Amino acid sequence: MDRLQDLKTNLDAIADRMTHATVSAGRAQDSVQLLAVSKTKPASDIAGLHQLGLSQFGENYVQEAVDKIEAMRHLPITWHYIGHIQSNKTQIIAQHFDWVHTLRR
Repeated sequence: MDRLQDLKTNLDAIADRMTHATVSAGRAQDSVQLLAVSKTKPASDIAGLHQLGLSQFGENYVQEAVDKIEAMRHLPITWHYIGHIQSNKTQIIAQHFDWVHTLRR
């Protein structure tokens, strides 16, 4: 089985679980959104998932993410930073990410 088919199989399983969860909760299916966490995954997986319809990706390793963002700049992707922010990384995050989701005690 090729990688794109593997990604599609996994994405379909997640979509089914999301549908079940929204129905069980009495919520509209369009009231939730999938954010694909792509840390440690190659840019080729992101491109494949984008081809399958995903456009929201989350990363928490700054330098790895910046490399992927640059490689995927030609695709209309919304990038989310989802981790702890080190003070020396704030400018890089602000320059490259569309959203920041961070919790800290």
